[in-house]
Amino acid sequence: MCILARYHLFPSSLVLLILLAACTMGCIQSIACKPRIRRENIVVYEVSASIDQCPTIIEENSPIVLRYKTPYFRASAGVVMPPVPRNETWVVGWIQACTQMEFYNTYGDIGMSSWELPELREGRVKAISDSDGVSYPWYGNTTETVTLTGPTSKPSRLTVSMNDNFYPSVTWAVPISNSNTPMLTHITRDQSFITWLVAMNSVTKERIVLQTVRWRMRVDIAVDPDMPLGSRASLVGRPYQEQPHILNYQEPIPPNALGRPNANDAQVLMWRPRRGAPLVVIPPK
Repeated sequence: MCILARYHLFPSSLVLLILLAACTMGCIQSIACKPRIRRENIVVYEVSASIDQCPTIIEENSPIVLRYKTPYFRASAGVVMPPVPRNETWVVGWIQACTQMEFYNTYGDIGMSSWELPELREGRVKAISDSDGVSYPWYGNTTETVTLTGPTSKPSRLTVSMNDNFYPSVTWAVPISNSNTPMLTHITRDQSFITWLVAMNSVTKERIVLQTVRWRMRVDIAVDPDMPLGSRASLVGRPYQEQPHILNYQEPIPPNALGRPNANDAQVLMWRPRRGAPLVVIPPK
C-alpha cells in the first residue's frame, strides 16, 4: 500500500518528513540514474575465433627473397548495445596486442637475423599494440569497429569482425652481405596475441571488455640453399595451427596495447652472428 494511502496512521509531521525524503531520493536518483552503458546491459552473442585449417604457403618466386603466407586468424562477434545517451559516442570493436615474439632466420653456421620487440623481449612491457598504426587503439577501422552516437532510443544490434595473418619476406642471402649467394637454412617464428572485444566511450575513454581471445601462430621452415629456386624450402613441424582460446574470463588490457608504437613500428631487425657483436640492420620506426 502506498504511503499516501496510509498517511492517517502517522503524525502529520512524520508524513511530511517521509514525503520530503522520498522527493529528495527521487531527485538524487534522477541525477545519478541517468542512462548509462554498463556491462550487464550489453549482450554479446555468436562469438567465434578460429585459424583457417590450411598449412602455411611457401613462395619461391624471387631470387632475392623467400615469402611465406600463414593461414588467417579470424574473429567475429554480435553485440547488442543498449540505448546510447545524448552527447555520448561509443565504439565497439577489436583491440589486439602482441604478447610474445620469436622470429629467427638462420644462415647455416654464420649467424641469424631476427625481428625483435626489445621492450617485450626484455620484459619492460607485457604487450605491444598490434593496431594498424592509424586507428589506435583499434585493430582497424573497417569491419573491426562500429560507432554509435547518442541519443539512440532503442538497442542497437551490430557485428564486428577482424582477420590477421603473416606474409613476410626473408632474404636468401645474409642480410648484411653484398653477396646474393643463398645461405638461408631455417626459419622459425612463434608469436602470441591477445585480442579483446571492447566497448569504449569516445569522450571519457571508459572501456568495457566484453570478450578476450588468446591465439598463437607458429612457423617452422627448413631450407636447403643448394637446391634450385622453387624447391629449396619445406614446411616442417605441425602443418596446422592450434585453434584460438575464447576465455571464460576477461583479461585487463595493458597500457601499451592501447597506444603508440604498434608492433610493426616497434620491431627491430637484428643480425646476430655466430661470432662477434650483434648489429642493428633495421631500427624501429
